[in-house]
Amino acid sequence: MTYPALLQTVLDAMDHRGLAEFYRQLLGWRYRDGDADGEHDWLVLIGPGQRLAFQQVEALPPSTWPDSYVPQQLHLDLTVPDVPSLDRQHERALELGAVLLLDRSDDADEPLRVYADPAGHPFCLFVSA
Repeated sequence: MTYPALLQTVLDAMDHRGLAEFYRQLLGWRYRDGDADGEHDWLVLIGPGQRLAFQQVEALPPSTWPDSYVPQQLHLDLTVPDVPSLDRQHERALELGAVLLLDRSDDADEPLRVYADPAGHPFCLFVSA
């Protein structure tokens, strides 16, 4: 049997170019050919064996996580190899426009921080071997 393959994850945003730039800089990925310049309602970033796409929308209520009024619906898990890397990426994420939602960086079993990206989508940054 042949199964479907996951091509990419798509994030809606009212400023899809701004959100794509946030993740391009945070992850160090590149735009798909033709997406770096010009006006497109759909943008794709390409990373090592992965793709992340951004779709322009008219309205998008930001998640109210950890309150469940507007649920996450989807979030990205990003990992780093150690706590010093977690701290470096924390500073980078904030400089790029992320908002810290939860700080468990002192958790001995799984140091992590949860952020909202500039469009309000939650994402996790945690230590994983």
